[in-house]
Amino acid sequence: QVQLVESGGGLVQPGGSLRLSCAASGSFFRMSSMAWYRQASGKERELAAVITSGGSTNYAESVKGRFTISRDSAKNSVYLQMNSLKPEDTAVYYCNAVARPWSNYPDMPYWGKGTLVTVSS
Repeated sequence: QVQLVESGGGLVQPGGSLRLSCAASGSFFRMSSMAWYRQASGKERELAAVITSGGSTNYAESVKGRFTISRDSAKNSVYLQMNSLKPEDTAVYYCNAVARPWSNYPDMPYWGKGTLVTVSS
């Protein structure tokens, strides 16, 4: 099974930057996409950014041009560089990975516990 651990959240002023990291551990046959979701208080969880195993990326319109997702496949890690942060970026950020635990199993989603990002002056 896959375990995901996020780090890098915290308090930052508007216009500032943060870099989130997520490390995957455990045994699995293959890992496909990795992504960052976020959930603001009182709102539904939404996709912020996703990166495929081939390196293709996609972003929510609200973060395009400000956030950059990257991954290190050798380390089974994914990162989210967040620049020009706004108060509306305040949320719990969750790491997500789609992985196949065994060769004869389908792809399954895995989630981290989340890391809080607060953008406030």
